[in-house]
Amino acid sequence: MQSAFRKISRVGSLVGATKWYLSDDCLLSAKHVMYAVEYRRFYLRDIESITVWPNRLWLLRPMIPGSLFGVAAAMLWYWANPTAGEIAVGAGVLCVAVELALGSTAKSCIRTTGVTVNLPIVKRTRRAPRVLAEIDAAIHAARGSAIEPASISVSAPQPAAPPTEFKPETAPAEARIGDLT
Repeated sequence: MQSAFRKISRVGSLVGATKWYLSDDCLLSAKHVMYAVEYRRFYLRDIESITVWPNRLWLLRPMIPGSLFGVAAAMLWYWANPTAGEIAVGAGVLCVAVELALGSTAKSCIRTTGVTVNLPIVKRTRRAPRVLAEIDAAIHAARGSAIEPASISVSAPQPAAPPTEFKPETAPAEARIGDLT
């Protein structure tokens, strides 16, 4: 028996993982935390937007292990021998290079007609266009629209503009409500 759901993404963490499945009419997330699984179903007709942006703190991922390997290299170089220190430096440089090559980690938000949910859809922002293109094609197919899917771009977050507020002092004094009888 073949399942109607196909896996489109998996985002792992230390305590579990979130797997994303797509079917003809819904997007399903299965969030595994230890021994429990929490399912969320997002109907494709109800999805208003899916937003993916780079995590601001993603540079901590290469900096923390790089600095730990740097401290270990200095200690090994001083107490053991230079060869052990060079190995620790090489491991630290390799760890930092791999993290920088993989790119920034991502955060995401799904807005539907009733709720906004912050769940990770992809681990890295470089993979987001491919996953979002699959979801966008499924949404267009579910809604039956013949509109060409728009190009999907992932960009850095823009600073929020201050909200424009309506001040009653600036309203014209001439505006009066007419007699409706």
